[in-house]
Amino acid sequence: MYEQKYLENSVYQFLKKYDEFDFYRFWDNVTKDDVLRVLSKRNLDEEDLLILLSETAEDFLEEMAQKAHKLTDQYFGKTVYLYTPMYIANYCINRCAYCGYSHDNVISRRKLIMEEIAEEAKSISQEGFKQILFLTGESPKDTPVSYVAEAAGVLRSYFPSVALEVYPMDEEEYRQVVTKGVDSLTVFQEVYDEEIYGQVHLGGPKKNFRYRLETPERAIRAGVRSVNIGALLGLNDWRIEMFKEGIHGLYLKKTFPEAEVCFSFSRIRPCIGGFSDIIDVSDRNLVQCIVAIRNMFPNSVLNISTREAEGFRDHLIPLGINKISAGVSTSVGGHTLNKEDAGESQFDTNDKRSTTQIKQMLKNIGYQPIFKDWESFV
Repeated sequence: MYEQKYLENSVYQFLKKYDEFDFYRFWDNVTKDDVLRVLSKRNLDEEDLLILLSETAEDFLEEMAQKAHKLTDQYFGKTVYLYTPMYIANYCINRCAYCGYSHDNVISRRKLIMEEIAEEAKSISQEGFKQILFLTGESPKDTPVSYVAEAAGVLRSYFPSVALEVYPMDEEEYRQVVTKGVDSLTVFQEVYDEEIYGQVHLGGPKKNFRYRLETPERAIRAGVRSVNIGALLGLNDWRIEMFKEGIHGLYLKKTFPEAEVCFSFSRIRPCIGGFSDIIDVSDRNLVQCIVAIRNMFPNSVLNISTREAEGFRDHLIPLGINKISAGVSTSVGGHTLNKEDAGESQFDTNDKRSTTQIKQMLKNIGYQPIFKDWESFV
């Protein structure tokens, strides 16, 4: 566990070429004609993404949004995928300044046994969900690969598709969980600036920037069919972070054409520990991130979580978002256990609507809620 072997060729080398790149000089020289040229193109490259993330492009948000809407309808129709996260443990050995699960925070720690996981799964599946994303804190000692694999096997009995968001594993360890039914992986790099990454990750295995960055590649090589990546916006300049998230996705798509690459857009939310060194990311900034990525990746799934307020989430759907969470609890056992028995939450949610309410909202704005788009045969 946590051998932290590096890949010979990976996105780490791909991103290194931007270490000395002068982003601000580039953006200062972007013209309105540059933006219009990019919006007229069908296939975009790295420089085009940079242009769409520039300050100059802010004046063209309406045009960017219209194209993003058209592309999303073209590739996905009026559909939105629904999922819910399920927290099965909150033990963590990392010291992350921005996270409620950080090792140094004094919180109620909890780990579900398999019978409790089955009860959670039964309750969630009765709401109609066909995909589950299950999460733990990052503690291989308390939630070893064997525990994660066993949990996946239990969940596979209730859900055709099982997604995983736990600590990064070696390739062989991913193979173990894939054989138990895991087909998708979510792993956020949190921040793509290696220096800032070291500043906000104060201790624990997560402090290893490169090992975490290469996680999606190890998972795909092990048989995971879909990976969801993201930056935690607010730790660094959002334009730079979103660009690097984009080229991370570009690298994965080019290197592993057989895999689905999805993008998440997350802003820091309040949590236990009170991290306050946050760089502001406005609603308008987040919209620019979403429409830029949709223009760059017309056939990718774009996800927005309950970190965002309900009204704002609703308005993001026509702009390119086609996957959202519903009926969310970020507490361990939060779907079936009472508040006293459940583990404490990772962060405060901003959209507290039930699954039924989310489904009705989607129908009201002309979209069809989709619970199932994939089934693995394990």
